[in-house]
Amino acid sequence: MSETTPLRAPLVIEYPFSRTVGPVQSAFLTGLREGVVLGITRSDGTVLVPPVEYDPDTAEELTELVEVAETGTVTTWAWEPNPDERQPLDTPIAWALVKLDGADTPMLHVVDAPGPDAIRTGSRVRIRWADEREGAITDIACFELEES
Repeated sequence: MSETTPLRAPLVIEYPFSRTVGPVQSAFLTGLREGVVLGITRSDGTVLVPPVEYDPDTAEELTELVEVAETGTVTTWAWEPNPDERQPLDTPIAWALVKLDGADTPMLHVVDAPGPDAIRTGSRVRIRWADEREGAITDIACFELEES
């Protein structure tokens, strides 16, 4: 081997464990399977989507689940012109933070837009549900732009 040949070694990153979800995440995922999005209410009345079991600011346990709308507003986005096989759609997409109506926090997901000129911060979107749902975040196939 010459001094200019770099050394190489295979690297596989794995997470060889499984995780169970608690009552809050279980309700959220079950809701997605049923075509319903649930958030959780904090003591100050704000709603977090996706829901978490403990308030991120106070560590208070959260238990009050509420339904939010399947429509919302894009708060920020980035265009992905060359999606790969790990992404939810096989066409160019926008990764976006979407604040669903009734929620106070945005969630990250994909918007199926015809091009970067079609989407903007403030765009209204609606969930496109997966044809077959199993209780996973992928039950939301993507968001699609609402007609203006």
